[in-house]
Amino acid sequence: MSDESNQASSVEISGRKVFFLYPTASVQNQIITELVQNEIEVYVAKDHNRLPRVLQNHPESVVFINIDEQQLSEPDWEKWIVNNLLVLKTVKIGIFSGSSSEELKEKYISKLNVTCGFLKLKVDMSKAISNVLEILEQVNVKGRRKFLRATVDADTNATMNMPIDGDYINAVVRDVSVVGFSCVFEQNPVLKKNTLYKNIQIRLQSNLLKVEAIVFGSREENDQKIYVFLFTQRTDSEIRSKIRKFIQHSLQTKMDQELN
Repeated sequence: MSDESNQASSVEISGRKVFFLYPTASVQNQIITELVQNEIEVYVAKDHNRLPRVLQNHPESVVFINIDEQQLSEPDWEKWIVNNLLVLKTVKIGIFSGSSSEELKEKYISKLNVTCGFLKLKVDMSKAISNVLEILEQVNVKGRRKFLRATVDADTNATMNMPIDGDYINAVVRDVSVVGFSCVFEQNPVLKKNTLYKNIQIRLQSNLLKVEAIVFGSREENDQKIYVFLFTQRTDSEIRSKIRKFIQHSLQTKMDQELN
């Protein structure tokens, strides 16, 4: 199978990463926050010199560039895109700017073949969010993946405890999504599949979440018993929102190792 076919298959299965290069505070606090809540894998990048090297490892990505950022002049941003991103044929590019110049917009859309739009920062943010979501849907940003998951077994601040037979038992969380989580207990409690447990407390960094979940199953891995739990549909929307924020923070922290 060719590299292009492999990349197309990868996008179809796991979707695309979305990078925002030098996002403004309003983009970061409103647009990116909304994308996170829509289960989109989004990252903030603050170094235009390092980003192209990272994109070589993730060539199916989408990059939104704030060309008002004064790290480069607008003509130099044009050169940067030509010299770096257009070389990576499968990277999708979008532009953010406060400029109302139709000539500038036309240059990026027609001359540079920017496929993910020229978005004006001065428009209503709810409209901008809607536009970005529509663009990302058109490029199949999620693929077949419905929910983002963070692997957090190396994070000592991701733990859980739950009551069994009148006593609380502790575990380390291995991974988490808004659908459920997996964990390893300090001592195997021998849990039965499909059993409902209430009053589960999950600590994700500074967030303490109280949930109920059903044992989905277990597996053996490296001499450890890993239990998988699914949250019930009664899980509060605010809890799901906090889980998504934690996942984005966890993914960003790992990506920063590549970006910095």
